[in-house]
Amino acid sequence: MLPIILQAAENFCIHQLRLSCQPITDSPQKRTLLAYIDVEAGDGTSHRVFVGCDFVLMQMITEMFLGEDESDEQTLIDMLLETTNMIVGSAKVLAEESYEQSMTIATPFFVSEEVSQNRIGEMQRLGIENGEMMIALQRL
Repeated sequence: MLPIILQAAENFCIHQLRLSCQPITDSPQKRTLLAYIDVEAGDGTSHRVFVGCDFVLMQMITEMFLGEDESDEQTLIDMLLETTNMIVGSAKVLAEESYEQSMTIATPFFVSEEVSQNRIGEMQRLGIENGEMMIALQRL
């Protein structure tokens, strides 16, 4: 499932942000805004998809979508929730079209504190211009 979500994140970068993204392996731990959305596959398996963006990337996304040069933290959180919904919603469409696998997605939630990396199974970081996005998957 992670490859589908990563493809959706790459599509988001290319088509919505008009920016390229590259996988990154070594990155200093940055403070990120983090959200999750629960997904249930047609076979009954459930996962929690985490999307985290550093403040640089979230401000860039907010500026592109809302035209705000400097947003308050609540606006950044709202935009993160919308970004999470767009990426996972796109992954749902990709899964249905490419793999003929249905998915049900829930409502995204903001995570107020950092999630322990021990609880996250698979994770990939993407470099997007001067910012960073983290996509992670936890089996429920």
